[in-house]
Amino acid sequence: MIGFTDGDDRPRSVVGRPLPDEGRRSRTVGAMDERAGTLGEVRVVGAERPDGLELRTRGLASRGLPELRVRGLAPYLGQGWARILAALAGRVAASGGPPSGDVELAPDVAFSLAPGEGHLVPGPPDGFTGRVDEWRREVVFRLFPSARS
Repeated sequence: MIGFTDGDDRPRSVVGRPLPDEGRRSRTVGAMDERAGTLGEVRVVGAERPDGLELRTRGLASRGLPELRVRGLAPYLGQGWARILAALAGRVAASGGPPSGDVELAPDVAFSLAPGEGHLVPGPPDGFTGRVDEWRREVVFRLFPSARS
């Protein structure tokens, strides 16, 4: 289950309804920690901000890897982008660091991972010339076609 905080760490869903008590505030992704030989945990957590939804990973830094963060998302894209961050976090963990070049999650769906303030920012692939907000929506629809309905 994916949940988001509203600044006071109370769990909220993407649409603002409280999650059940047994709900989690984050999406958890298993990633192999090759140094320890055990399954580690990477969470995707988020919060609503004045400029939109902010999602970030937690858990990659414990392996010496950069966390991922995306800001300014339209709230309706939250669940799709939480899944995208989870998949990208798996790629970063598997490669032992930021992959060189664009990361392709599906045919014709690629992401750049640009360095940010202590984290990586997923963005459009190199050579993209359109609007980033439209690209963010389009990749969710390409990866999760049922999101269109």
